[in-house]
Amino acid sequence: MAPPAGKRVKGVQVFRPFVYGTTARPFDEKTNPKPPGVPDDHTHSWTVFVKGIDDVDITYWLRRVQFKLHESIPNHVRMMEGEKSKPFSINETGWGEFEITIKLYYAAESGEKPQTLYHHLRLHPYGRTEEEKETMRLNGGEVISWTYEEQIFNEPYEAFYDILVSGAPLTPAAQAAANKSGGKGGKGGSKGKEKEQTGGRSEGGVLERSAMIPMVNRPGQPFSRETEQLEAQKLREARAKVDEMAAKVREEMEKKQQRLAELKSENSNTA
Repeated sequence: MAPPAGKRVKGVQVFRPFVYGTTARPFDEKTNPKPPGVPDDHTHSWTVFVKGIDDVDITYWLRRVQFKLHESIPNHVRMMEGEKSKPFSINETGWGEFEITIKLYYAAESGEKPQTLYHHLRLHPYGRTEEEKETMRLNGGEVISWTYEEQIFNEPYEAFYDILVSGAPLTPAAQAAANKSGGKGGKGGSKGKEKEQTGGRSEGGVLERSAMIPMVNRPGQPFSRETEQLEAQKLREARAKVDEMAAKVREEMEKKQQRLAELKSENSNTA
């Protein structure tokens, strides 16, 4: 693919958060009945997806996604074209877990090569502890395996940079510059103001075409500043525990070294 015309925006990085993963549910006559035609040995329905944080549209920078499933599944390599404000997703049924290859194809204006992600399909409750596994069992058996990721565009081409930030709020400095110059077309400050107001917001308050994430968690939306703070707290608690364990090890080592010195002294006195 030929590189886009134009220059790159030097010294600028733009990132966009997104989520990918799988959601699986066991077949159940009441809550998730097996559709007609599904093989008898298939035990679960599942979905693999790539979508924007808080379900905001990402098709302005991600144009298509290729999902490579297990070879035993008919048409196991599938290319999904982007539809505005909809996730890239595939719905399937099966009985076994396997690794899914996810290939991201960006907007032509970006000049970026496709990138590959890997995700393990989870059908059964998992976790670091039995408590975490039990939480999944109590959730109607729904197994959620999602990953938060950030796509970074380093020094994007000017045309692509305009696509990335159109609809995003301008910083005070950028807004002042836009008002002063009148923006493209030279019609005073109205152009910059109009650009600032073009982006809509999601239910969680995330502005379209921005790097924002929600402030708090909501059902079906587990990634937010609240999640970030909880994870940071876990890291602080783990750090404190490691420091405590290290202090105990140092104390034991000091006692052993002191005892060793005493034994050496006793040995030299008796020699």
